[in-house]
Amino acid sequence: MGAIAGFTVFLGLPVAILRNVSARAKGFLNAVSIGILVFLISDVLANAWTTVKDAASSAYAGQSSETIALLDLTVMLAGLGLGLFMLTAYERRYAKALIVASAETQKVVVSTEEVVDTQDSNRKRILLQRQQVAELLGNPYNLATMIAMSIGLHNFAEGLAIGQSYASGAVSLAVLLVIGFAAHNATEGFGIAGPLAASNERPTPSFLAKMGLIAGGPTFLGTLIGSITASTFTKILFLSLAAGALIYVTLFMYNSGRRQTTNDVMMLGIFIGILAALLTDLIVSLGGL
Repeated sequence: MGAIAGFTVFLGLPVAILRNVSARAKGFLNAVSIGILVFLISDVLANAWTTVKDAASSAYAGQSSETIALLDLTVMLAGLGLGLFMLTAYERRYAKALIVASAETQKVVVSTEEVVDTQDSNRKRILLQRQQVAELLGNPYNLATMIAMSIGLHNFAEGLAIGQSYASGAVSLAVLLVIGFAAHNATEGFGIAGPLAASNERPTPSFLAKMGLIAGGPTFLGTLIGSITASTFTKILFLSLAAGALIYVTLFMYNSGRRQTTNDVMMLGIFIGILAALLTDLIVSLGGL
Protein backbone atom coordinates (compact mmCIF):
# COMPACT_ATOMS: atom_id res chain seq x y z
CA MET A 1 0.00 0.00 0.00
CA GLY A 2 2.86 2.37 0.80
CA ALA A 3 4.45 1.71 -2.58
CA ILE A 4 1.19 2.47 -4.41
CA ALA A 5 0.72 5.73 -2.47
CA GLY A 6 4.29 6.88 -3.08
CA PHE A 7 5.09 5.91 -6.62
CA THR A 8 2.17 7.74 -8.26
CA VAL A 9 4.65 10.62 -8.13
CA PHE A 10 6.04 9.11 -11.36
CA LEU A 11 2.80 10.05 -13.17
CA GLY A 12 3.69 13.74 -13.13
CA LEU A 13 7.36 13.40 -14.09
CA PRO A 14 6.97 13.00 -17.90
CA VAL A 15 6.14 16.72 -18.09
CA ALA A 16 9.89 17.27 -17.65
CA ILE A 17 10.62 16.03 -21.19
CA LEU A 18 8.57 18.78 -22.89
CA ARG A 19 10.70 20.60 -25.48
CA ASN A 20 10.46 23.41 -28.04
CA VAL A 21 8.82 25.58 -25.42
CA SER A 22 9.26 29.38 -25.35
CA ALA A 23 11.00 31.12 -22.47
CA ARG A 24 7.65 32.61 -21.42
CA ALA A 25 6.05 29.14 -21.33
CA LYS A 26 9.01 27.76 -19.37
CA GLY A 27 8.57 30.49 -16.78
CA PHE A 28 4.87 29.67 -16.62
CA LEU A 29 5.55 25.95 -16.01
CA ASN A 30 8.01 26.90 -13.29
CA ALA A 31 5.35 29.13 -11.71
CA VAL A 32 2.73 26.35 -11.78
CA SER A 33 5.24 24.19 -9.92
CA ILE A 34 5.64 26.95 -7.34
CA GLY A 35 1.86 27.09 -6.89
CA ILE A 36 1.72 23.36 -6.15
CA LEU A 37 4.58 23.70 -3.65
CA VAL A 38 2.88 26.67 -1.94
CA PHE A 39 -0.18 24.48 -1.37
CA LEU A 40 2.03 21.65 -0.08
CA ILE A 41 3.69 24.02 2.40
CA SER A 42 0.32 25.07 3.82
CA ASP A 43 -0.94 21.46 3.85
CA VAL A 44 2.17 20.08 5.54
CA LEU A 45 2.34 22.85 8.15
CA ALA A 46 -1.39 22.51 8.85
CA ASN A 47 -1.02 18.78 9.52
CA ALA A 48 1.94 19.26 11.86
CA TRP A 49 0.47 22.30 13.61
CA THR A 50 -2.93 20.65 14.18
CA THR A 51 -1.23 17.84 16.11
CA VAL A 52 0.82 20.32 18.17
CA LYS A 53 -2.17 22.60 18.82
CA ASP A 54 -4.38 19.71 19.90
CA ALA A 55 -1.71 18.56 22.36
CA ALA A 56 -1.37 22.11 23.75
CA SER A 57 -5.16 22.53 24.09
CA SER A 58 -5.46 19.18 25.81
CA ALA A 59 -2.65 20.04 28.22
CA TYR A 60 -4.17 23.46 28.96
CA ALA A 61 -7.47 21.76 29.82
CA GLY A 62 -5.61 19.43 32.18
CA GLN A 63 -6.41 16.34 30.10
CA SER A 64 -2.85 15.48 29.11
CA SER A 65 0.78 16.15 29.99
CA GLU A 66 2.20 19.64 29.55
CA THR A 67 5.59 18.08 28.92
CA ILE A 68 4.28 16.18 25.89
CA ALA A 69 2.72 19.36 24.48
CA LEU A 70 5.99 21.27 24.97
CA LEU A 71 7.97 18.47 23.32
CA ASP A 72 5.59 18.44 20.34
CA LEU A 73 6.08 22.18 19.86
CA THR A 74 9.86 21.88 20.26
CA VAL A 75 10.05 19.06 17.71
CA MET A 76 8.03 21.06 15.19
CA LEU A 77 10.16 24.19 15.54
CA ALA A 78 13.36 22.15 15.42
CA GLY A 79 12.20 20.32 12.29
CA LEU A 80 11.21 23.57 10.57
CA GLY A 81 14.60 25.10 11.34
CA LEU A 82 16.49 22.01 10.22
CA GLY A 83 14.54 21.90 6.96
CA LEU A 84 15.63 25.44 6.18
CA PHE A 85 19.22 25.30 7.40
CA MET A 86 20.11 21.88 5.98
CA LEU A 87 19.60 23.25 2.47
CA THR A 88 21.41 26.45 3.45
CA ALA A 89 24.39 24.31 4.45
CA TYR A 90 24.11 22.41 1.16
CA GLU A 91 24.15 25.70 -0.75
CA ARG A 92 27.12 27.07 1.22
CA ARG A 93 29.15 23.89 0.76
CA TYR A 94 28.84 23.76 -3.01
CA ALA A 95 29.08 27.51 -3.44
CA LYS A 96 32.37 27.43 -1.54
CA ALA A 97 33.65 24.64 -3.79
CA LEU A 98 32.81 26.73 -6.86
CA ILE A 99 34.58 29.76 -5.44
CA VAL A 100 37.74 27.71 -4.84
CA ALA A 101 37.56 26.28 -8.36
CA SER A 102 37.02 29.76 -9.76
CA ALA A 103 40.07 31.08 -7.93
CA GLU A 104 42.23 28.29 -9.33
CA THR A 105 40.96 29.01 -12.84
CA GLN A 106 41.74 32.69 -12.42
CA LYS A 107 45.33 31.87 -11.37
CA VAL A 108 45.86 29.96 -14.59
CA VAL A 109 44.47 32.84 -16.66
CA VAL A 110 46.66 35.36 -14.88
CA SER A 111 49.80 33.25 -15.24
CA THR A 112 49.36 33.01 -19.02
CA GLU A 113 48.91 36.75 -19.55
CA GLU A 114 51.96 38.87 -20.25
CA VAL A 115 50.55 42.05 -18.69
CA VAL A 116 47.75 41.97 -16.16
CA ASP A 117 46.07 44.84 -14.46
CA THR A 118 45.58 43.70 -10.82
CA GLN A 119 42.38 45.64 -10.19
CA ASP A 120 40.80 44.43 -13.45
CA SER A 121 41.86 40.87 -12.68
CA ASN A 122 40.21 40.95 -9.25
CA ARG A 123 37.03 42.36 -10.77
CA LYS A 124 36.91 39.57 -13.34
CA ARG A 125 37.51 36.95 -10.66
CA ILE A 126 34.65 38.24 -8.49
CA LEU A 127 32.27 38.37 -11.45
CA LEU A 128 33.22 34.82 -12.46
CA GLN A 129 32.63 33.54 -8.94
CA ARG A 130 29.20 35.18 -8.75
CA GLN A 131 28.22 33.82 -12.15
CA GLN A 132 29.22 30.26 -11.25
CA VAL A 133 27.43 30.36 -7.89
CA ALA A 134 24.29 31.75 -9.55
CA GLU A 135 24.41 28.97 -12.13
CA LEU A 136 24.68 26.34 -9.39
CA LEU A 137 21.81 27.69 -7.31
CA GLY A 138 19.60 28.29 -10.35
CA ASN A 139 20.38 24.90 -11.88
CA PRO A 140 17.07 23.13 -12.62
CA TYR A 141 18.59 19.74 -11.76
CA ASN A 142 19.61 20.98 -8.31
CA LEU A 143 16.18 22.51 -7.80
CA ALA A 144 14.44 19.30 -8.90
CA THR A 145 16.61 17.27 -6.50
CA MET A 146 15.85 19.62 -3.59
CA ILE A 147 12.13 19.47 -4.35
CA ALA A 148 12.23 15.67 -4.56
CA MET A 149 14.05 15.49 -1.21
CA SER A 150 11.52 17.85 0.40
CA ILE A 151 8.57 15.88 -0.95
CA GLY A 152 10.28 12.67 0.18
CA LEU A 153 10.35 13.96 3.77
CA HIS A 154 6.67 14.85 3.49
CA ASN A 155 5.84 11.45 2.01
CA PHE A 156 7.74 9.65 4.76
CA ALA A 157 5.38 11.26 7.28
CA GLU A 158 2.42 10.20 5.12
CA GLY A 159 3.78 6.65 5.06
CA LEU A 160 3.96 6.70 8.86
CA ALA A 161 0.25 7.59 8.95
CA ILE A 162 -0.59 4.66 6.65
CA GLY A 163 1.53 2.24 8.67
CA GLN A 164 0.17 3.42 12.01
CA SER A 165 -3.42 3.04 10.77
CA TYR A 166 -2.65 -0.50 9.69
CA ALA A 167 -0.88 -1.33 12.96
CA SER A 168 -3.85 -0.08 14.99
CA GLY A 169 -6.17 -2.41 13.07
CA ALA A 170 -7.85 0.36 11.03
CA VAL A 171 -7.12 -1.30 7.68
CA SER A 172 -10.01 0.46 5.92
CA LEU A 173 -8.63 3.85 7.02
CA ALA A 174 -5.19 2.83 5.77
CA VAL A 175 -6.65 2.01 2.35
CA LEU A 176 -8.42 5.37 2.20
CA LEU A 177 -5.19 7.14 3.13
CA VAL A 178 -3.38 5.30 0.33
CA ILE A 179 -5.94 6.49 -2.23
CA GLY A 180 -5.80 10.08 -0.99
CA PHE A 181 -2.01 10.26 -0.81
CA ALA A 182 -1.69 8.60 -4.21
CA ALA A 183 -3.86 11.32 -5.76
CA HIS A 184 -1.76 14.05 -4.17
CA ASN A 185 1.55 12.49 -5.17
CA ALA A 186 0.56 12.54 -8.83
CA THR A 187 0.46 16.37 -8.69
CA GLU A 188 3.67 16.47 -6.63
CA GLY A 189 5.45 14.76 -9.52
CA PHE A 190 4.61 17.77 -11.65
CA GLY A 191 6.12 20.00 -8.97
CA ILE A 192 9.43 18.19 -9.48
CA ALA A 193 9.15 18.24 -13.28
CA GLY A 194 8.39 21.98 -13.56
CA PRO A 195 11.98 23.29 -13.21
CA LEU A 196 13.23 20.54 -15.56
CA ALA A 197 10.64 21.40 -18.21
CA ALA A 198 11.80 25.01 -17.96
CA SER A 199 15.38 23.93 -18.72
CA ASN A 200 16.99 23.82 -22.16
CA GLU A 201 18.31 20.32 -21.50
CA ARG A 202 16.25 17.14 -21.68
CA PRO A 203 16.60 15.12 -18.44
CA THR A 204 17.59 11.49 -18.86
CA PRO A 205 15.14 8.70 -17.93
CA SER A 206 17.57 7.56 -15.22
CA PHE A 207 17.55 11.01 -13.61
CA LEU A 208 13.74 11.12 -13.62
CA ALA A 209 13.64 7.61 -12.14
CA LYS A 210 16.01 8.75 -9.39
CA MET A 211 13.80 11.75 -8.61
CA GLY A 212 10.75 9.48 -8.45
CA LEU A 213 12.50 7.16 -6.01
CA ILE A 214 13.71 10.03 -3.82
CA ALA A 215 10.23 11.57 -3.66
CA GLY A 216 8.05 8.44 -3.61
CA GLY A 217 10.24 5.82 -1.96
CA PRO A 218 10.00 7.31 1.56
CA THR A 219 6.23 6.65 1.55
CA PHE A 220 7.00 2.95 1.34
CA LEU A 221 9.68 3.16 4.05
CA GLY A 222 7.41 5.22 6.29
CA THR A 223 4.64 2.66 5.91
CA LEU A 224 6.98 -0.14 6.99
CA ILE A 225 8.25 1.78 10.01
CA GLY A 226 4.80 3.07 10.95
CA SER A 227 3.40 -0.48 10.89
CA ILE A 228 5.97 -1.48 13.52
CA THR A 229 5.79 1.46 15.89
CA ALA A 230 3.69 4.61 16.25
CA SER A 231 5.30 7.95 17.15
CA THR A 232 3.66 11.36 17.09
CA PHE A 233 7.08 12.98 17.50
CA THR A 234 8.38 11.29 14.35
CA LYS A 235 5.36 12.40 12.34
CA ILE A 236 5.69 16.03 13.49
CA LEU A 237 9.44 16.04 12.87
CA PHE A 238 9.26 14.85 9.28
CA LEU A 239 6.31 17.08 8.40
CA SER A 240 8.08 20.16 9.76
CA LEU A 241 11.35 19.16 8.07
CA ALA A 242 9.48 18.92 4.78
CA ALA A 243 7.82 22.32 5.32
CA GLY A 244 11.14 24.05 6.01
CA ALA A 245 12.78 22.50 2.95
CA LEU A 246 9.79 23.32 0.73
CA ILE A 247 9.85 26.98 1.82
CA TYR A 248 13.54 27.21 0.96
CA VAL A 249 13.15 25.62 -2.46
CA THR A 250 10.04 27.62 -3.36
CA LEU A 251 11.84 30.90 -2.73
CA PHE A 252 14.69 29.82 -5.01
CA MET A 253 12.26 28.77 -7.72
CA TYR A 254 10.48 32.11 -7.57
CA ASN A 255 13.77 33.97 -7.89
CA SER A 256 14.69 31.82 -10.89
CA GLY A 257 11.27 32.20 -12.51
CA ARG A 258 11.37 36.01 -12.37
CA ARG A 259 14.41 35.89 -14.67
CA GLN A 260 12.49 33.81 -17.24
CA THR A 261 9.21 35.66 -17.58
CA THR A 262 7.10 38.58 -16.38
CA ASN A 263 5.54 38.92 -12.94
CA ASP A 264 2.04 38.68 -14.47
CA VAL A 265 2.83 35.28 -15.98
CA MET A 266 4.40 34.16 -12.69
CA MET A 267 1.30 35.09 -10.70
CA LEU A 268 -0.98 33.36 -13.20
CA GLY A 269 1.11 30.18 -13.06
CA ILE A 270 1.21 30.21 -9.26
CA PHE A 271 -2.56 30.72 -9.13
CA ILE A 272 -3.18 27.80 -11.49
CA GLY A 273 -0.78 25.58 -9.51
CA ILE A 274 -2.55 26.35 -6.23
CA LEU A 275 -5.93 25.87 -7.91
CA ALA A 276 -4.91 22.46 -9.29
CA ALA A 277 -3.70 21.33 -5.86
CA LEU A 278 -6.82 22.66 -4.13
CA LEU A 279 -9.15 20.92 -6.59
CA THR A 280 -7.26 17.65 -6.15
CA ASP A 281 -7.60 17.95 -2.39
CA LEU A 282 -11.30 18.84 -2.68
CA ILE A 283 -12.04 15.87 -4.94
CA VAL A 284 -10.28 13.54 -2.51
CA SER A 285 -12.22 15.05 0.42
CA LEU A 286 -15.56 14.78 -1.37
CA GLY A 287 -14.76 11.13 -1.98
CA GLY A 288 -14.80 10.63 1.77
CA LEU A 289 -11.03 10.53 2.23
